[in-house]
Amino acid sequence: MELRSVEELMDLLYACRGVRGAPHAPAGARGGSGVDLHDHALQTAALLRRSRPADKELQLTGLVHPVGHLLCPTDPTGRAERAADAVRPLLGTRVARLIGLHPWLDAPADDDLLSLRQADEDGRVARFDAGVLEDWRTVLELVAARTSRLGAVD
Repeated sequence: MELRSVEELMDLLYACRGVRGAPHAPAGARGGSGVDLHDHALQTAALLRRSRPADKELQLTGLVHPVGHLLCPTDPTGRAERAADAVRPLLGTRVARLIGLHPWLDAPADDDLLSLRQADEDGRVARFDAGVLEDWRTVLELVAARTSRLGAVD
């Protein structure tokens, strides 16, 4: 599945509401009820907005990284790759690369990946008003428009 419009992505993010999971748990890992993926996405994106306010692509990576749970519910090891492939046409190569590398501990760690992982971890336990998904529509539209203009699709 490739997401071709902000509306498709927004629908997928809204579908994360009420879905619980332990984002990036190792394959076969058993845990508690996990986090609500919709809330987790908002928390992670908000934390990245605080720590890296100028980096809209990184913030959106935090927002959209849980969609792999919906796209690939039965294969935890394939979720990141499936999510990366889905968002690449819309949000570009950088966002897709970060989503694809995000869960793997052996991935080369750069500042972006470290920031994303820290926000992801903090977003699992942070409880603050992270706003609503609709707050992110304009940022999604701006990044999608830039991606389209630049032809940043592989």
